[in-house]
Amino acid sequence: MEKRLGKGLAALISEDTSKVKEKVKKVKLTDIVPSSFQPRKRFGPEKMEELVSSIREKGVIQPVLVRPRGTGYELIAGERRWRAAQQLQIEEMPAIIRNDIDDAGSLEISLIENIQREELNPIEEASAYQELISQFEYTLDKVGQMMGKDKTTISNSLRLLTLPEEIRSYVEDGRISTGHAKALLSITSGHRRKKLAGMIVRKGISVRETEQLVRRAAGARIKAKKAKDSEIMRIEEELQHRLGTKVNIQQGKKRGRIEIQYFSNEDLQRLLRIILQAV
Repeated sequence: MEKRLGKGLAALISEDTSKVKEKVKKVKLTDIVPSSFQPRKRFGPEKMEELVSSIREKGVIQPVLVRPRGTGYELIAGERRWRAAQQLQIEEMPAIIRNDIDDAGSLEISLIENIQREELNPIEEASAYQELISQFEYTLDKVGQMMGKDKTTISNSLRLLTLPEEIRSYVEDGRISTGHAKALLSITSGHRRKKLAGMIVRKGISVRETEQLVRRAAGARIKAKKAKDSEIMRIEEELQHRLGTKVNIQQGKKRGRIEIQYFSNEDLQRLLRIILQAV
């Protein structure tokens, strides 16, 4: 499946190389430490074994990307190769050494490398987006531009982090898909949400069946409320498009309420700027 990213990994690594000191050399594995900004937390044993077999036969062909740290180096891209080389007790491996990449750049490159290779689970991907936003003050627009996605897609990804830990672990393990998780987000009751997630895992319920169960569970609540008229729904959709986040309008007889979802203080400030600029 083809993925279009705002900046390719090669572009990020090689941009402005005329102004950057870059060199490839053999580096001792013991001098390299993994990055604390690595978005990937889980390494599948099957793919790892395939990589170990490949390196055993052909050696490390593609250099890892590192930056100087103290008396050694910190990994930016290529942790699987480094881990595989460790398993084979290889002493040295080729590395591209870059002295111009800061913490935000390290996370950005690691994120793009993993997504291009489809090696991040949805929770790891969302957590990396959140770290860029909360720790490095990226806006949803900037994250979206970097990833080649619109800000609504990034916002929807971040919503996965609002799920309880038990359900997030199901997503991380691949026991439920992103489609399942998005359907579960529509359930307001935490107890019902966990109960349905358990059913999905135990019975192998499809995404479509899950969506039907969610609609059925919400049926009584929807019938008890006055359905939103088309104008309110249109305004909701327009606000969601402009703000890049979920918006819910609750209309009463004389008054109403608008709920706007945000994911961090920085995201709240972003929303505030958009609203104030529109006034």
